[in-house]
Amino acid sequence: MSDSASPGVERYVKIGQEYLAQRSELRAAMRRARFDTIAVHGMYSVEEAFRSGQGGIIEPIFPSTSQGYRDSDEMEAGLSYRIPTWCYSRIINPTNSYLEDTLSLLEAYGCPFDASAFCTSSGMAAIKQAVEPLLVLPEKGGEEVNFVSSAQVYGGTFQLFNVRLKERGAMVRWVAKPWENEEWEKLVDERTRFLYTEMPSNPQQACSDLQALARLAKRFQIPLIVDSTIATPALMRPLAHGADVVVHSLTKTIGSGGASLGGAIIARHAITSRHLAAEATADYATWLKLWPGRDSGPCMSPYSAFFFLNELRTLRLKVEKFSENTVAVAEFLAGHPRIETVDYLGLKGHRLHALAARYMHLADSDRPMFGHLMSFTIQGHAADARRFFDALQRIFRATDLGRIKSVATIPAISTHSQQGGPASRPRWCAFAWAASIPTTSSPTSTRP
Repeated sequence: MSDSASPGVERYVKIGQEYLAQRSELRAAMRRARFDTIAVHGMYSVEEAFRSGQGGIIEPIFPSTSQGYRDSDEMEAGLSYRIPTWCYSRIINPTNSYLEDTLSLLEAYGCPFDASAFCTSSGMAAIKQAVEPLLVLPEKGGEEVNFVSSAQVYGGTFQLFNVRLKERGAMVRWVAKPWENEEWEKLVDERTRFLYTEMPSNPQQACSDLQALARLAKRFQIPLIVDSTIATPALMRPLAHGADVVVHSLTKTIGSGGASLGGAIIARHAITSRHLAAEATADYATWLKLWPGRDSGPCMSPYSAFFFLNELRTLRLKVEKFSENTVAVAEFLAGHPRIETVDYLGLKGHRLHALAARYMHLADSDRPMFGHLMSFTIQGHAADARRFFDALQRIFRATDLGRIKSVATIPAISTHSQQGGPASRPRWCAFAWAASIPTTSSPTSTRP
């Protein structure tokens, strides 16, 4: 309490504490609910509906840039973060908070611990915000700061790690085969700040042994960060396997309707990091939102949050159908004479099928499922891939994925053109594919 604080400030603090106690009780109850119940309701209860407005049965949009306060005492309590507040939408917005509540409940579903979330303007903003505080350079010179990442990541992630973070003095060490634990072991040392993997990866379907990576990270007292965009919490919840932080491009699978851009950081409480202060590790996502995020401003629009909330309500049902349709298409393509290879973790003959099946299951089910992303290589040359690609009629040619409508791209000339190696070779003709609900029951309705 500052020297100039009025006794009225403490009155608002007490009211805030009572409200937080009520929210804690509701959150404890929601943590015992089933996956779909959480996805539908989140923390927006009947009581909350009347507290926040006119009793609307779905979360309202708060398009206002800022919150008004009753008096100077409430403003002081709010701006010092002593009471629940959304003083300015660059920091917090009520609609965004409803989305963050739901995402954190879903990612911590079935875990003995809780988590928090921070929603951002895009998936790349989420990745950048999640990793930057871990890469603060030491005050004394001479110490190299590094981090270890799977090389099989989204092209934007590769560019961020390989160019932008290098510009700031942080060196990435790439793991070419992220499913081989020994590859990670030999790259981690006392100067490593975090481990990062994407599972399943876009577009080559790489995956990692999350539990083994979590053990490695704990040994060095650093966090494991997992991009789980393709799986979503409906198929995989990395926190339950030892990860500290999960990032999403909500634009993709969760936002399958394709109407909004957004990202999310979900962090378990008490993440492992010997390089961060205790106030940061205790609740990393909230700390990011209130401090680094406040200063850099990667905020999500409340309109986007509203769209994502409504997309989340049917997430498990959509992901289940996406997975069923994609495996049908993958099996058809795997038997086609003009297709050289098919990369889909759901194919039993895939080299990583067994590893992926350990981690990817439909929520509230023991059914292994592997999502909507698939890539395949056409026999011949790059010109043959382009000819097939240009002939697509019902499938949109776009640098996107996870849509309710199927979308295809050639990563080597689009999303992954900045990566070296196979993605830069004309022969590499894989497609990233999001299989929507088909208009016929036969997978042959999609013919190469």
